[in-house]
Amino acid sequence: MTVTSTPRTGVTLRLLDKADKEIVKLDRAVLGAFYKFQHDFRRNPDAGGFDLKPLEGHDRLWSARVNREWRALMIRLGGDDWLLVSVKHRSHVHKNLDRFNYGINHITGAIEYVDLQVVEESVLRRGLTPPTAPAPAPAPAPPSAPEPVGPPPQEPLFGAYTDQQLADLGVTEPLIPIVRKLTTDDELLGLAEYAPRHTGEVLLRLRDGIPYDEVMEQVTAPVAVTEPERNLDSDDWQAAVDRSQTVVITDDESLQSILEEGDFGRWKIFLHPTQEKLVHRRYSGPARVGGGPGTGKTIVALHRVCHLVSQLPPGHTKPVLLTTFNRNLAADLRARLLSLGGPDVLARVDIAHVDQLATRIVSEADPGNTKRRIDDTTALREWRELLVETGESRWNAEFLSDEWNQVVLGQAVASRSDYFTARRAGRGRSVTRAERAGIWQLAERFTQRLETKGLETHRQVAERAARLEMARKARIDRRTEERQDRGGLHNLHFEAGSGAWLRYRYRHIVVDEAQDLSAAHWKMLRAMVPSEPDDIFLVGDTHQRIYDNQVTLGSLGVHIRGRSSRLTLSYRTTREILRDAIRVLGDADYDDLDGDTDTLAGYRSVLHGTEPSLRGARSWDEEMDLVVEQLRAWHDVPREAMAICVPTNDMVTQLADRLARSGITSSEITQDGPRGDHGVHIGTMYRFKGLEYRCLIIAGAADGLVPRASVDAWEHTDPSRHRRELHRARSLLFVAATRARDALAITWHGEPSRFLAPLIPAS
Repeated sequence: MTVTSTPRTGVTLRLLDKADKEIVKLDRAVLGAFYKFQHDFRRNPDAGGFDLKPLEGHDRLWSARVNREWRALMIRLGGDDWLLVSVKHRSHVHKNLDRFNYGINHITGAIEYVDLQVVEESVLRRGLTPPTAPAPAPAPAPPSAPEPVGPPPQEPLFGAYTDQQLADLGVTEPLIPIVRKLTTDDELLGLAEYAPRHTGEVLLRLRDGIPYDEVMEQVTAPVAVTEPERNLDSDDWQAAVDRSQTVVITDDESLQSILEEGDFGRWKIFLHPTQEKLVHRRYSGPARVGGGPGTGKTIVALHRVCHLVSQLPPGHTKPVLLTTFNRNLAADLRARLLSLGGPDVLARVDIAHVDQLATRIVSEADPGNTKRRIDDTTALREWRELLVETGESRWNAEFLSDEWNQVVLGQAVASRSDYFTARRAGRGRSVTRAERAGIWQLAERFTQRLETKGLETHRQVAERAARLEMARKARIDRRTEERQDRGGLHNLHFEAGSGAWLRYRYRHIVVDEAQDLSAAHWKMLRAMVPSEPDDIFLVGDTHQRIYDNQVTLGSLGVHIRGRSSRLTLSYRTTREILRDAIRVLGDADYDDLDGDTDTLAGYRSVLHGTEPSLRGARSWDEEMDLVVEQLRAWHDVPREAMAICVPTNDMVTQLADRLARSGITSSEITQDGPRGDHGVHIGTMYRFKGLEYRCLIIAGAADGLVPRASVDAWEHTDPSRHRRELHRARSLLFVAATRARDALAITWHGEPSRFLAPLIPAS
């Protein structure tokens, strides 16, 4: 008689944060065996072949057979509730069993698992003397010999803190003896790679010089359990799992998405506690989250959208707007939100970039509009022609174009009297009242010129949309006041008869890449949503501003004071790439979107990699040979995981041709994304916002191209614009450099860009 196992019900298999990083490194064949293991284990852990048993000396840590050579290590939380913490080769499972440490952190109340041997080996690789093998004592020197002079011993990084202080911050206690031995940043990063995430962040913040009390307040307090909870049963693993960064594996597809979608797959599940707090907080008004590249700002924005949707009453409307500054990024946000929240969330969210929104609003008001859109370069040409025709010589075309874009259109200035009082912060040159009158007259003539030619700019559309939305908001507010005067009753006859059941377009607005929106965009968005709790949530970093849109949100009705947070840990870019990218920025000041300065102090990576490559050539032709050589050197990386960014469109075309002649397939990045699915991606620096690649080449980083030579023409004629253009060029190079995840190469021909000076050793 054959006996078959009956599948159990109620078996739960969870994955602990950081276990996936170990699993994803497995050989493809082993990874396939792991997929089968977790599928079969969830169906019936009693099935034959798993050899499921506790490790010797451990009451909760169990081993299960994945295949002949590999074993899964799991903590048994209780009954049929299992937490998978590691997958190891069988030869590494039963040696030195004391190295496996797991428990409930007495500060955070979360489950932590540490393989002390793995941590020590990681630290040793960065140069720490093995604690178990002290160096032999030197032989005594002859009496007449002078005392040997060697380098002074390095000071421990955390010698200023007691064991109790570290434990009170939530540092995993079995790691404290290793923490005590750390003397370099490399060793610290070696520990942070395998330590529980909270421990890593606490130590990195302390190392950055953040005062102990601030680390307690900013990092530990938000995730610490309350005193009553702390006094509960310290062995309550079921309660602890709810406070831990784990995910229940419900099906094969969910696990596959975690393991195969890179950082986004992880962030779909394993939000850092600091990020999670920002996602779920209730804000009394607009709120901002800042932070450098790779800190997870966009991920926070997407999770915030899902959270806001979860709070909505049932319905079929789209009361949540998710917006950004261009079409490319909006398409990416849509794909990511669908992956994160599924079609039910997507059905309640309107996703559109700001110019698309502005066009929609203007089209509602003027459906017969047939004007042709022109870009800023074409508009500047029209300004020059106007000045020639009028004989005007007091102002140059560049100044007038900027004034029109940044002040008149940027602030949705509707009249001459409004222009007289408009703020001109950051414009540099002050103008008198009489001069404003002359500028306004020229602006009116320029607007008439475009009207006659049937032309309009995107900035004009944004300004008109802002005025239309502000007028709509005024009508809504007026109706609300009238209704309150009637005791809350609607005027059914008036409102139904006029078809004017006016209401705000959205309940919540979430903005990604907020630093690149203009003042007109912000006025439009402010008028689209009522001033209520959780109305506007924005993420952005002014160090990555690539358009000349400097705004002060408070002056536009978006008041973020007291509701601004900053993320500091990069999970995408290695510390070597990050270090050089920050050097490119120099010592220039960057604003915080609200009139104060922003900083990247404390911004650092938890990843370690190779030094960026810097190479020059005599000509563009020779430089393209260097690019081909570098691509071939990355032979073990898929072509689709590589990219090249250059300063101009002509260089994109020339480089694509050179790669084709070298047998390398490429795809150009357009405003709609890469043109093809295969090959190395090539595009101008502007196209790389929001993208990331394993390996990246910045080509053409030469003097006269980065920044372009014409920028210096403003140094004496318009110093303010000169500073802004240099800022923008630095930010563009910073953005490009931080798109690289594992490896970065920078090339140039002739003289290198002045921004590269801090990176190039003096000869």
